[in-house]
Amino acid sequence: MKKPSAKWFLLLPPILFALAYFDRDERFAGGHWRRASRAPVGLAPLPSATPEAVVQVYSARAVRWRGYFGEHTWIAVKPAAAPEFSVYEVTGWRLRRSNTSVNISQRAPDGRWFGNAPKLLAELRGTLAERAIPKIVAAVDHYPYAASYRVWPGPNSNTFTAYVLRNVPELRADLPATAIGKDYLGARVIAAAPSGTGWQFNLLGVLGVMAAREEGLEINLLGLTFGVDPNQLSLKLPLAGRVGFGGSEVSAAEPRQK
Repeated sequence: MKKPSAKWFLLLPPILFALAYFDRDERFAGGHWRRASRAPVGLAPLPSATPEAVVQVYSARAVRWRGYFGEHTWIAVKPAAAPEFSVYEVTGWRLRRSNTSVNISQRAPDGRWFGNAPKLLAELRGTLAERAIPKIVAAVDHYPYAASYRVWPGPNSNTFTAYVLRNVPELRADLPATAIGKDYLGARVIAAAPSGTGWQFNLLGVLGVMAAREEGLEINLLGLTFGVDPNQLSLKLPLAGRVGFGGSEVSAAEPRQK
């Protein structure tokens, strides 16, 4: 059987752009998106039983057709002795309803993203979390693209998470290859990798390269990520995400506990 040509990947960005442009229906196969489950999946500690400070980074497949291509990411924080988590994320519908795309809520930090189960990408607890939380809050306040949102190539929810992470290198979070928009740097062309363990060069989120201890080597082509991660012995591919050499299972990186 003839193998599919690599050039098919070049069709994904225009397809993604067309879907984003013509997507005006807020319903999906399982019914209206507002009725999809947002229930927690047990990855976040109960605040009432966890007096120490906690910071967590999550990702989940996006809503409707977007889930075939990419993921939505967010950051949750709980200061020491706080009774609940605060979740920081960016959404396009938030911008349509207000003057900012940044949403701060007290929803379940590990809640399903409209039916899709989240993955825990990174975590800090105790003293390290206490040090990181002010940096997170400051980065959220200074997010430069709060007044704009684009599914592809960015700025979007992953652009936001990557921006915040660059200001909190203690997390060393490796965002999924399917987190389209994580490499969008606006007018900048050089920046620290989201994990803070290396550097990246990128033009408007559509062409670039990243080399970092945590992410490995990544190439951004038309907004799609191709890479190899020596730490996890895995490939990073569009649509599939992380594919380990030890098997066909596709999974996120193991959460970093500190």
